[in-house]
Amino acid sequence: MKETKGELFILSAPSGAGKTTLIRGLMSGVEDGSIHFSVSHTTRQPRHGEVDGQDYHFVGQDRFRQMIAEDEFLEWAEVHSNYYGTSKAEVMKRLANGQDVVLDIDVQGAERLSHQFPEAHTVFILPPSMEELRRRLLERGLDEVAEVGRRLDVSLWEIRRYTEYDYVIINDDAERASRGLIAIFLEKRHRLDRVESAASVVVEGFRDHKTPS
Repeated sequence: MKETKGELFILSAPSGAGKTTLIRGLMSGVEDGSIHFSVSHTTRQPRHGEVDGQDYHFVGQDRFRQMIAEDEFLEWAEVHSNYYGTSKAEVMKRLANGQDVVLDIDVQGAERLSHQFPEAHTVFILPPSMEELRRRLLERGLDEVAEVGRRLDVSLWEIRRYTEYDYVIINDDAERASRGLIAIFLEKRHRLDRVESAASVVVEGFRDHKTPS
């Protein structure tokens, strides 16, 4: 039976667009263990409620630079004055074992990985409007007003690149947007090339069937 490699799903969104909530909805909506969320490394400080190893691998600047020097990242980038990187060993191992991998990375990283993995599926999460994005950033209370303004400036640069992605989800309703993300994932799961090996076993069972005399 031909082994099926896992597939790579790359998600990007401006800060505050609700990407983390949608990823959690995806992970809870597909409970068979065949999908893995790749936890990124970052040099930024943990926010309230974030767990090391679950939300991010929080590391210092020196450790991050060492990982760069030792070629441990598939991609890395500086975003909002902090560094973020995707572990090469973790992602490649999961894909080789037939597990689908979801990456939460910025536009810069997505562009680099799309060149490395042209078969990857890319999804951009859009907020319903600039006003709504500003409201979400202010209400979450994680940044000062000046920092919120800077993030909005960066988001405009990011949003303009949505046409470079395979799929776009407008997150005007979290439940509906979550269903859309799950639908994208499940559609890939049921393509012929993904189920061909399992389907051939079913078909062989019919071929071996003998009609009772």
